[in-house]
Amino acid sequence: MAADARTRGWIEPHVVRPARLTDMNDTVTVSSISHDGQTDAIEVAVTAFLAAHDPTQMDNITFRGYRYDAGLAWVHFPKGFGGHGVRPELNRLVEERLRKAGAAAQDPATFFIALAGPTIVTHGSDDVKNRFLRPMFTGEEKWCQLFSEPGAGSDFAGLGTRAQHDGDEWIMNGQKVWNTLAHLADWGMLVTRTDPDQPKHKGMTYFALDMHAPGVEVRPLRQITGEAEFNEVYMTDARVPDAHRIGEVGEGWRVALTTLMNERSAIGGGGGGTGRRKGPIDDTIAIWKELPADQRTGARRDQLMKLYISSETQRLTNARASAKAKAGNPGPEMSISKLAMAEFNKLVTEFSIDLLGANGLIGYDFTFRRPDTLSVDGSEGGIRHSFLRSRANSIEGGTSEIMRNILGEQVLGLPGEPRVDKDIAWIKVPRS
Repeated sequence: MAADARTRGWIEPHVVRPARLTDMNDTVTVSSISHDGQTDAIEVAVTAFLAAHDPTQMDNITFRGYRYDAGLAWVHFPKGFGGHGVRPELNRLVEERLRKAGAAAQDPATFFIALAGPTIVTHGSDDVKNRFLRPMFTGEEKWCQLFSEPGAGSDFAGLGTRAQHDGDEWIMNGQKVWNTLAHLADWGMLVTRTDPDQPKHKGMTYFALDMHAPGVEVRPLRQITGEAEFNEVYMTDARVPDAHRIGEVGEGWRVALTTLMNERSAIGGGGGGTGRRKGPIDDTIAIWKELPADQRTGARRDQLMKLYISSETQRLTNARASAKAKAGNPGPEMSISKLAMAEFNKLVTEFSIDLLGANGLIGYDFTFRRPDTLSVDGSEGGIRHSFLRSRANSIEGGTSEIMRNILGEQVLGLPGEPRVDKDIAWIKVPRS
């Protein structure tokens, strides 16, 4: 994930919605899916697929490759590119059937499949789709996001990483920051400045960057948790073939918005939990049950119930967003959920640490490490880790401050902030 909201322009009306990331490690339920011709067709396709491919008799990469070829990777993608061109909600049906048959859950380290996949299928050429979608889905190639820069976080369109055209290649120079799991990535979603004489939103171009190419350096950023999940990425005369460009030259802002909207959907969609787990509130309730009776005061019980209600509200909002996506109307719910999730996770983990008292200060390992997986709410590392990790939720995927601007301006229709540099050539905008 890049670390800031970065969306100060229009929101792209068409968002290709990925299968819910939060379904990866939970039981998937499909009781709300309506049965029609598309549903029946997918049921038949899954049945035929499982008859020919037993997930327990092959490794997961091979199984996912067959799944892509059968159009059961992203069922809402076009035929030939991992899908059947049907409603996105039917991904849940596929996941349930395959998981019951013994298929493994998606590797959390491949989180960025939920961002890069929809971006490539929406804006990439057929050659780009053929090159990247299948190995991305199988997990053979992992991705990261190269958006934020030291001088371009919330104002993402002000980025300065340069891409200069050189024959059939582009030469990249610049720095990106807050790049989640970049140390594991094979490819990066890279947005660059290709025309500094255009206004900042019009001179950007989007590429797939080979993270192992000469001139690409990944440096760890140690966080408050002790780990280096985030990174800095430096590009020094790194070369990218034009064949790895995603979208047209100068259309990087529009392409990036597809990534950002799907990022917000993937992160915000997990705020209320799914399946067996309802999210961080489960950890809080477990701690509550272990407290001595004299510590379960009325005031604390009242606070716990308020947090539980907030968690359920978020879960139901996510369900409503899924229903609207089914009807072809994405709606603003995922932007709202992203903001609510970030603030809720901080509140609920802080309350959990308060319940633990002095015990909340011990039992945590701050040893430096570079993780090989991703937990957005940090819950897989325990409540102490979650308390620290949740501080990042209000920055990554859209800062809470910028999210409020987006919701105010683009959902509520309030007047926008003055932007004196919007129509000025990027190269003429003063910088500190």
